[in-house]
Amino acid sequence: MAEARHIQTSTLEFPYRRSLGDVIGAFSTALREGTILASRTETGRTLCPPLEHDPDTGRPVDDELVEVGPSGEVMSWTWVAEPSERHPLDRPFAFALIRLDGADTALAHAVDSGDTDVMRTGLRVRPRFRDERVGAITDIEAFVPDEDPS
Repeated sequence: MAEARHIQTSTLEFPYRRSLGDVIGAFSTALREGTILASRTETGRTLCPPLEHDPDTGRPVDDELVEVGPSGEVMSWTWVAEPSERHPLDRPFAFALIRLDGADTALAHAVDSGDTDVMRTGLRVRPRFRDERVGAITDIEAFVPDEDPS
């Protein structure tokens, strides 16, 4: 007897709202102003994006955030050849882990390199901020290759 099969495609989403708190609130405000902030742990690590607690010790981070970047280095990446309407760019791009200058951890974001041949681990990039900013990570439209690493 043949078995009947039904295949269905579904999309599962988890929309939610969250209060930002002091650390992420300051990070978001800085993005609106065109700067990127990080938190410092008592062991001297610089975390970007900033966290409220040291992931190694669980202890609170320093109260004062520090500016990092804006340029940084691609630590790893993956190419998106056919972006969907939900992606941050409407043309091929990379998602990358970017360690900004002065940070010890990497920030995940889009890199608009124009071509997969440009992308590589170690590529120097800088943020391209939107003209109109709202205080969100999307205020950085994408990172782009940094033609002047100084």
